Amino acid sequence: MAKLLGNIHSIETCGTVDGPGIRFVVFMQGCPMRCLYCHNPDSWSLDKNKTMTVDEILKKYDGVKEFCKGGITVSGGEPLLQIDFLTQLFEKADELGIHTALDTSGIMFKPNNTQKIDLLLEHTKLVLLDIKHIDNDEHIKLTGHSNINILKFAKYLDSKNIPVWIRHVVVPTITDNKVYLEQLGKFLSELKNIQALDILPYHNMAITKYEKLEIDYQLKNIPPLSKSEAIEARNVILSKVKFAEK
Repeated sequence: MAKLLGNIHSIETCGTVDGPGIRFVVFMQGCPMRCLYCHNPDSWSLDKNKTMTVDEILKKYDGVKEFCKGGITVSGGEPLLQIDFLTQLFEKADELGIHTALDTSGIMFKPNNTQKIDLLLEHTKLVLLDIKHIDNDEHIKLTGHSNINILKFAKYLDSKNIPVWIRHVVVPTITDNKVYLEQLGKFLSELKNIQALDILPYHNMAITKYEKLEIDYQLKNIPPLSKSEAIEARNVILSKVKFAEK
């Protein structure tokens, strides 16, 4: 198998919010979506930052594996944009007995062409699926893309019995809406593979980064979501869905 190069944004050791246990987190470069609240606009382009081989990443993991016993999580950007490299990484990690988790928006899923995603899922122990907005029109406004294939991806993972943690950013005036939150809960109630629901409260800490990159931050007038508001949003979703968290 030819050694591929992955375009890497950054690597974080001892991650605590990217899957079970303490994780080694690889952030991939490149993302087709332009979420209005994205806090890493420097990850959008595929041709920035450094390249690494699978062996180089695993060697780096090996140096901290005593601290990162949870396993490896690959995030982004959008990691499925580099699916061939990702598959090589997960295949080798799986052979070594390392737990693998994929943090994705699902935007790259193509229902009529699943050969590559099927190969990847053979070596994926957990998917952290970011559902940006349950309403398709609002999803397009928020990210620049439709959510149709994303929701199909969620159902596809269910059909494959792949464990999933749902992630959802709650943004005042955008996703912090009872109607949308209940719709999300109803959608999740159709799935049997959901193990957890992570509500991520919107924050505006990326404003300075946008200014440095000379990119207009369109949500600058929207206040951060409070902890109590995040709890209430989560309760609204859970009022429409029941699943066992792990």
